[in-house]
Amino acid sequence: MPGPLVVNDAVVIPDAELVWRFSRSSGPGGQGVNTTDSRVELSFDLAASTAFPPALKARALDRLGTATITIAASEYRSQLRNREAACQRLAQRLREAIAPPPKRRRPTKPSRGSVERRIAAKKQRADLKRLRRDP
Repeated sequence: MPGPLVVNDAVVIPDAELVWRFSRSSGPGGQGVNTTDSRVELSFDLAASTAFPPALKARALDRLGTATITIAASEYRSQLRNREAACQRLAQRLREAIAPPPKRRRPTKPSRGSVERRIAAKKQRADLKRLRRDP
């Protein structure tokens, strides 16, 4: 998995900024689970990164609340697949952190016709229930 991590078209993280750690994983793997370092921890220091423009870096730091992101992956039996899973999760988390804020909602009023139709329907329903009652 050496090589840069592509977050989106504008942001590519060089491999030198990613810190990998490997350890033994619990879970499936049979006899090999005790001997292979298949669990992966991927760490990335967002504050020290040069891959992000200043505006995107500030937005990501604000949304994430931390400068260092650590992703752990141990769901697969092979280290390579866990490395790929960790890369995908880190890229997805960073994409969400640098996404532009949603557009603000413009408050609207219901139209006069819709208000009248709603009140007419309520009156019709009330009349129907009133007719069901005993006099």
